[in-house]
Amino acid sequence: MRYSQSEKAEIIRTVEGSELSVKRTLEKLDVPRSTFYNWYNRYLDEGYDGLADRDSSPKRFWNRIPDCEKERVRKIALEKPELTPRELAWHITDTQKYDISESSVYRILKSFDLICSPNYIVMSAADKFQNPTKRINELWQPDFTYFKIVGWGWYYLATVRDDYS
Repeated sequence: MRYSQSEKAEIIRTVEGSELSVKRTLEKLDVPRSTFYNWYNRYLDEGYDGLADRDSSPKRFWNRIPDCEKERVRKIALEKPELTPRELAWHITDTQKYDISESSVYRILKSFDLICSPNYIVMSAADKFQNPTKRINELWQPDFTYFKIVGWGWYYLATVRDDYS
């Protein structure tokens, strides 16, 4: 629950004038002791004005990439358009002596609308191989797997199949 400046001052006056201990008074008022002592210390240091609500949000994120670095990533990306975000991150780390992750590079490029969709090659499956096998031992198909037999342990199974068969 949020208290106004005047409510905080009233709680402080109530605790100071109470015949009960601070702990018992605060229990009856349902105010945590740590909260009360934060208010009280600010009240002693700054007076009534110290009880005003303060902005609790941080002014700056500790891990935010500065705008100048974002601009540098954008310039390098425009100079080297053939590089993917991963390659660009490696290039920046190696040449600019600035560590930046692939995902950060991707987000920066996306914010500048520099990410284009990749070129896809649509392939469909054929009904048969282009070069079918014509004799035995021409093409082998291996398969390896392992499975657990309860009470015995793990076993590996390797199968090899001649494609001509």
